[in-house]
Amino acid sequence: MRFTVKDVLTIQVAPALGCTEPVAIALGAAAAMSLLPSGDFDHIEVMVDPNVYKNGLAVSIPGPGDLVGLDMAAALGAAGGDPALSLEVLQPVDESHVARAKAALADKKVTVTLLRDRQGLLIKTRITAGPRTAESVIEGLHDNIVSLTLDDEPVSSPLVRAAVDGGESSLPAMEQWLKSLSLNELIGLTDQLDEDDFAFLKEGVDVNMRLAEQGLTYGLGLGVGKTLERLARQGLIKKDMMLDARILTSAAADARMSGAPLPAMSSAGSGNHGLTAILPIRAVSDYVEGVDEREVLKAVALSHIVTAFVKAHTGRLSAICGCSVAAGAGATAGITFLLGGDATHIAGAIKNLLEDLAGIICDGAKEGCALKLATAAGTAVQAALFALQGVNVHHTDGIIGQSSEDTMRNVGTLAMDGMIQTDKTILEIMLQKQFTDV
Repeated sequence: MRFTVKDVLTIQVAPALGCTEPVAIALGAAAAMSLLPSGDFDHIEVMVDPNVYKNGLAVSIPGPGDLVGLDMAAALGAAGGDPALSLEVLQPVDESHVARAKAALADKKVTVTLLRDRQGLLIKTRITAGPRTAESVIEGLHDNIVSLTLDDEPVSSPLVRAAVDGGESSLPAMEQWLKSLSLNELIGLTDQLDEDDFAFLKEGVDVNMRLAEQGLTYGLGLGVGKTLERLARQGLIKKDMMLDARILTSAAADARMSGAPLPAMSSAGSGNHGLTAILPIRAVSDYVEGVDEREVLKAVALSHIVTAFVKAHTGRLSAICGCSVAAGAGATAGITFLLGGDATHIAGAIKNLLEDLAGIICDGAKEGCALKLATAAGTAVQAALFALQGVNVHHTDGIIGQSSEDTMRNVGTLAMDGMIQTDKTILEIMLQKQFTDV
């Protein structure tokens, strides 16, 4: 099966309000709740895979007040979420819905079960209301509802992706196709972009820039972006394209990870991937004289494509920080392209970045992710500049392969085979810390 660049953008890139793991849980709860005639529920049971559990454990959820937790995400989705909005499901949530969700948690109406042996993204939600029981199943993709049942009977619904457009199988098929392509072919996909694609890509830049502006204005979260900007004003560090990339990207992560009520344009199923894939390129564009907006948007498209290619090898969620190795690879490819590099330069930039950042772990979504996004953004610029200056990591070094494709495959092997126990250990540390803090 062959796909087009439009297919890649449609499946891999989408707006998301809040961190995609708790939002996906909210979507599953809202979808199940939509089947019940009653506006209330007696109990919600959510079953999730280890990586969804890890990523949703400590991150803030958009909405009034200090909202955190997988159980809170499910309760909010059931109380006021609109499943038709997909990953922006929590957009309608107001203070009355938050009050209902908090009351449900106080009454112990929500339970979350960790499916320790599950591999791959899975969120199963069962909601009971009187004698009725509704269930939703999300699998593979954060917004991919593969089934809805009411009292154990399948329900036909436009919310079920598989019933509408083959959503259940489209991602694996696309990933197999992506993995078969060379870097030259990945770059060549950008020649297929049409007016609608350019408009969509521009929307992604604008959406993520709004998050960055929010983070810089209010110093949300850890305030990484705002602090970097202040240090530059004080003359303690120098403002250049590398620092601007770090400022924009981390400021957006500051806002998003603190629960700012603004969507992010995600990439490969992650809002933070989307910030890393887009904002460093936007920052660098200010330093390129006479750059055409379409060239900037083509660079962003290439970033999304390379990000998707790496994620096809590493899996949707893993022990490796995808913002660093996947979106970082995408960003450095896009930056190199924007600065006039050819396929050889782009390949070198990707290898430079992966040699630098391959060991960064994912220990769940939280405000501290802004630090990792700052690192990824700055390194993406550095890797591109090094490649353009003829500085390239040798294939004899560590996990670096003969080609950028081989290198990205090796990172995938590291994530899928080599770090399984690492992923389990990270989760156990987080769980132990959670129980100790209670």
